[in-house]
Amino acid sequence: MRYLPGENRRLHGAPTTLADYAAKHVLFEVADGIATLTLNRPERKNPLTFDSYAELRDLFLALAYAEDVHAVVIHGAGDNFCSGGDVHEIIGPLTKLDMPSLLAFTRMTGDVVKAMRACPQPIIAAVDGVCAGAGAILALASDMRLATARSKTAFLFTRVGLAGCDMGACALLPRVIGQGRASELLYTGRSFSGDEGERWGFFNRLCEPDVLRGDALRLAKDLVAGPTFAHGMTKRMLQQEWNMGVSEAIEAEAQAQAICMATNDFHRAYHAFVGKQRPVFEGD
Repeated sequence: MRYLPGENRRLHGAPTTLADYAAKHVLFEVADGIATLTLNRPERKNPLTFDSYAELRDLFLALAYAEDVHAVVIHGAGDNFCSGGDVHEIIGPLTKLDMPSLLAFTRMTGDVVKAMRACPQPIIAAVDGVCAGAGAILALASDMRLATARSKTAFLFTRVGLAGCDMGACALLPRVIGQGRASELLYTGRSFSGDEGERWGFFNRLCEPDVLRGDALRLAKDLVAGPTFAHGMTKRMLQQEWNMGVSEAIEAEAQAQAICMATNDFHRAYHAFVGKQRPVFEGD
């Protein structure tokens, strides 16, 4: 039994697999515990459409129950990550919609980010070339970001007459690079290079363009080899503790760590340490 994004059937907490899912609006494959998601419109710098937004939302929702995926890599086909919403297929039609329809759209795009933050798998964005608008949000909503020096990232919403507070940008970006730097980027809509992004902490590290995807996959492979249940708990705590005081966070972490101490992976790590061996984690 599988959750198939786009169909009117959803599993309610039941485990499933995604290896056989045939994506319609992006490229998607699962191998060795890693899901690779490719934004695949290179001739237009990989812009998003109404359909690709919806498919991304449903895919990340499905990942919450995917037994065969323990890390995710998202990247763009060709030399660019994502240029944001397609001008002709999204921006133009939006100018003709009424307010309820506009709100339905903005809520749907926000649901993509909610699903990315809620799925337990670490998400690695491999950013090359243009990473703008909603594309920059996809990178921001990922857990880690690798980039190239030639990448150009911009939260350019004010450049098209919109507020900088799109898809959670005003909540997420200050937590990654600080309030002052986030304010500059969201007010001005200016782009920043890979070098500047790394200095500011937006990017974890820079890679050469020809090895960017390989480096992202190697990082994902390292995560898959680790205690994947504990990785999911780490992601959950990173998300939940934004809204907690220190005392609440310490209590939440005490509970989370006690749960992890009851896993088989914790026992495997102990016995491997005693035996002077490297632990082999199985995610349970």
